[in-house]
Amino acid sequence: MTCTLDKETLNAVVDFHGHHCPGLTIGVRVSELARTLLDIHTTPNTLCVTETDMCAVDAIQFLTGCSFGKGNLVHRDFGKSAFTFFNRDTGKGARILFKDSPAGRDMDREQRIKMLMDADLDDLLDVQDIDAPPVRPARILTSIVCDACGESTMESRVRLFEGKKLCTPCFQRVEQKI
Repeated sequence: MTCTLDKETLNAVVDFHGHHCPGLTIGVRVSELARTLLDIHTTPNTLCVTETDMCAVDAIQFLTGCSFGKGNLVHRDFGKSAFTFFNRDTGKGARILFKDSPAGRDMDREQRIKMLMDADLDDLLDVQDIDAPPVRPARILTSIVCDACGESTMESRVRLFEGKKLCTPCFQRVEQKI
């Protein structure tokens, strides 16, 4: 089934990202499926865990309202075109995996975008239902001043070294073996 999002929304996604590319198109189609499967549009109780940092993530941010700043977009750097969505209001979730095909990799940019936009979602994406959120809700933690650089650091990221409270970069400078 061809992409069901209207042209105005698609143009807004492209404007947000800066250009139209196959990666962004994957994010459009993933978001389209997630919005339908889990009834998520821009509810603040939506969560996305992305296993990649590719262009698709911009479409997901735009179309689902998930963002790093709100803590409902989490990046796990696994290098996979996989995205787990969870609707905390309904308790429903799904991991959506893009099924890349060798034939698609041989197309030029415009052909690949068209193929992705026109394809049936079942041909592009694998879906696995999940029944628990993949991460807990974001929390606001106390900031602690690093004893070395003087910058405030979230308490869960502070390391103790020789009795000093250090942020990650300062800790790595004194503890680095290389």
